[in-house]
Amino acid sequence: MVTVRRATTAGADAVWAVLADGWRLPAWVVGAARVAAVDRTWPVVGAQLRYGIGGWPLVLPGSAEVTACIPGRELALHGRTPFGGVDVRVRVDDAPSGCVLEITEDVVSGPAHLVPARVRAAIIGARNVETLRRLALLAEAGTP
Repeated sequence: MVTVRRATTAGADAVWAVLADGWRLPAWVVGAARVAAVDRTWPVVGAQLRYGIGGWPLVLPGSAEVTACIPGRELALHGRTPFGGVDVRVRVDDAPSGCVLEITEDVVSGPAHLVPARVRAAIIGARNVETLRRLALLAEAGTP
């Protein structure tokens, strides 16, 4: 598992507003191109969304299912892509002037699981530094 943390001046409620809106996933998740469908119950456990991975004209199908949810604090997903399954957990912890974001992710199945752990960790870590940067910027800007 790879864990990345980032402090933001946004409050936990502002971050949660982004996480709780499945339609905004491509705005903060690096590699997500667009959302095709979001269950009306998002982000309760079992809710799913379908999204595209990559860039036009090559957009591959992906999906995610909520595996755990503590409103305002934590969202865990199991994602399925042509490259394999991934488990992702985003935590939001209060801090004196905003909050601290934490994302933990790893590939759990499929072809990407064959990539050596050190290489996977480097790729996932770099990707999630940018993912948390985007999430923080969206939360700091407020709801569109």
